[in-house]
Amino acid sequence: MTGAAPVVIEGEGAMTYSVVWFKRDLRLDDHAALHRAAGQGPVLCLHVIEPSFWRQPDAANQHYQFILECLSDLAAELRRRGGLLHVVTGEVVEVLERLYRQAPFTALHSHEETGNDLTYRRDRAVARWCRDHGVPWHETPQFGVVRRLDSRDAWQAAWETRMAAPRLPVPAMAFSPIPWPDAPPPRPADLGLDAADPPLRQAGGRRQGLAVLDSFLDDRSGRYRGGLSSPLSAPTACSRLSPYLAQGAVGLREVVQATRRRLADLPDGPDPRRQGLTAFLSRLHWHCHFIQKLESEPALEWRNLHPGYDGLREGEWNEAHFQALVAGRTGWPLVDACVAMLRETGWINFRMRAMLVSVAAYPLWLHWRPVGLWLARQFLDYEPGIHWSQMQMQSGTTGMNTTRVYNPLKQARDHDPQGRFVRRWLPALRRVPDSWLFEPWRMPPEVQDRCGVRVGRDIPWPVVDLETATRAAKARVHGLRAQPAVKAVVPALVDRHGSRKPVTPRSRPRPVARGQLSLDL
Repeated sequence: MTGAAPVVIEGEGAMTYSVVWFKRDLRLDDHAALHRAAGQGPVLCLHVIEPSFWRQPDAANQHYQFILECLSDLAAELRRRGGLLHVVTGEVVEVLERLYRQAPFTALHSHEETGNDLTYRRDRAVARWCRDHGVPWHETPQFGVVRRLDSRDAWQAAWETRMAAPRLPVPAMAFSPIPWPDAPPPRPADLGLDAADPPLRQAGGRRQGLAVLDSFLDDRSGRYRGGLSSPLSAPTACSRLSPYLAQGAVGLREVVQATRRRLADLPDGPDPRRQGLTAFLSRLHWHCHFIQKLESEPALEWRNLHPGYDGLREGEWNEAHFQALVAGRTGWPLVDACVAMLRETGWINFRMRAMLVSVAAYPLWLHWRPVGLWLARQFLDYEPGIHWSQMQMQSGTTGMNTTRVYNPLKQARDHDPQGRFVRRWLPALRRVPDSWLFEPWRMPPEVQDRCGVRVGRDIPWPVVDLETATRAAKARVHGLRAQPAVKAVVPALVDRHGSRKPVTPRSRPRPVARGQLSLDL
């Protein structure tokens, strides 16, 4: 903004305008904040690249690049309507202050964000700034999460009401002519980001998101139910909409309504898409269910949901175990193949994510927080509300969910029986015979010589004995879970965070403590 001439706004006919702050809602369609602002007069469209946000340990260059691609699409859409998207680098309060000094605005509009701890504290600072300057800040819901929710009893009905409401069209807009020179977005290194960007990750932008949605509704949904668990079939059977939903390039209500329309339009008779789309709709509901947990309990990101589990793993951190996991050198082929795929694509399916966290939490006995930060950087579709809820569920620290421990050897045999996934992502195992593929450390020396793969040289030994370490970990978690003082806290947690059974005329909604769910979007 340096060098920009101040805009003097005074007198009866002075121009007034409001600011629309785009956060993780990078679209014009069904954008409640934009719609409201446009109805009140000229708007200035703003996105802020916050250095403090990108210095957080859950931020990665792939997120940054994906967002820049989304911003490029958004800016092009605004240009077609005669407007500009101002992309400014700085801390949000400082940016608002500089803009206000140059040309005071009458209101700030944005969506209600459920993000990480940094965005929570930043939004509180923005609220203080707005109060101090007498600027009303209008926040509107982004999807089915309810701010200041009193009780989960009414949540499901509220979600359905929001999803069924008509989508808002792109409004006719007048744009503020404030002269505010933009600078190119900073380089990743300037934000303290590692240069790594998965070469096979999905590209960002609304156009890409809509193309992915159409291909799923038209065709790929027919493979959804049967294909979402295996890492072989999941890349095409799953919707792959999650990164676009995470950054708001595609709206959740838009996806729900498009899915319902496609279901209604299917011809009579057997059609695998019907089952797939029905199952997909249920997962869109769970998307908001989990984000609501973080909205209602922001400390879920860094503190055990159930305080009785405090101290369970925190004091026994094993850095060697963690480094083996991060490097994809645990010695369990399916685990290491999933880490390799993540490095290249920024995505693996939900079951494999659950398996990774389970392996970290049980046989490797690692606390969920550092593992969760690492995985947040690996997942292109990182959504804090879903991510931290699932990290705790899979680690067994919620106290209200059934513990489920994923055996990586069983998962490999169930979902990659011919070893095609493992061999694709771990080239050293391509020479290992089928009979030894999932437990290659058991190969006799003569077999290792014959296939030219030496355990401990070409492939790692398992970090720990899987059966022994898992049994010991489960005993500790279940022993703690059985303690009366720990059990006594569970009803209050279920009441605050548990899902509810559907309402019937004869029954009042009752909390249900759910186990792990397939959330492949």
